[in-house]
Amino acid sequence: MKAASNIAWDDTVLPFQLDNSDIRGRVARLDGVLSGVLKQHAYPETVEALVAEMALLTALIGQTISLRWKLSLQVQTNGPVRMIATDYYAPTKEGEVGRIRAYASFDEERLTDGAPFDQLGNGYFAVLIDQGEGTKPYQGISGLTGGSLQASAEAYFAQSEQLATRFSLKFGKSVEPGVGEHWRAGGVMLQHMPKASPHVSGEGGSGEGGMLLAKDVLNEDDEENWNRVNILLDSVEELEMIGPSVPPTDLLVRLFHEEAPRVYDAQSVKFGCTCSEDRVRQSLSIYSAKDIATMTKENGRVTADCQFCGTHYDLDPATVGFEAKTSDTDAKGA
Repeated sequence: MKAASNIAWDDTVLPFQLDNSDIRGRVARLDGVLSGVLKQHAYPETVEALVAEMALLTALIGQTISLRWKLSLQVQTNGPVRMIATDYYAPTKEGEVGRIRAYASFDEERLTDGAPFDQLGNGYFAVLIDQGEGTKPYQGISGLTGGSLQASAEAYFAQSEQLATRFSLKFGKSVEPGVGEHWRAGGVMLQHMPKASPHVSGEGGSGEGGMLLAKDVLNEDDEENWNRVNILLDSVEELEMIGPSVPPTDLLVRLFHEEAPRVYDAQSVKFGCTCSEDRVRQSLSIYSAKDIATMTKENGRVTADCQFCGTHYDLDPATVGFEAKTSDTDAKGA
């Protein structure tokens, strides 16, 4: 396998295939994406860790969707962190970058000193795919399980997609000369190539709480390959995963050289939000003038803030809602 030494690997997702074991995967490195997501909010560090993990999962899963599609991951819980939402906007054409955005909703007074996943409580992990206008969005849901978001994502693929899937994720704060302290993340996703008739062991699944796990959806002949590659992945070190000194191509050779790794074109990703004044106006267009009046602030304006990027929109109430008569020439996003 040739190493592409001239590629800047931060904020990229590299797809690959292990020909000798019938397994495909992705390697992701996030740096500027996380900075873009997290600088919009003053999250406590435990919430930042959950958002970083979700953003990394979103990058790894999002690379698999088709051009112009949108992938959303959501976690809803009854815990201190009530919700985490991420979006991945696939490129509109080959060669363009994918865009990721994310945010969390939480009750700060309920946060504990426990691990990040302990802040979630009971809830569910959801995957939504929007294929564009004229199509019905796909939605799949599974429970939160396994003590991490990555384990919950693995359970989702086993249960909802019947695909053996493994994530290995590393993320945390890094201090670099001239850059200062910032979040970095790296991860590997493995997925067994789908078969026509997957084997499902056990009635209702044999995993935790009756949920299917990766091993439960493998054909018996594939289990040896899957177990071998997972053992190899377990040897990965944090600095190899997060970088930036070890290129993903070198990492794949180090881990899987006997599995005949084959890489494809890397996908660049960046932080990006799709909010706009037009979208805000569209969301308000279902309300009457009376409803708009109840939303109007003391200063006589209707305001809205994007939960993803923090952009503030300030609108004339006479120009929003389905009874609006004029355009707001001084409406602005700041």
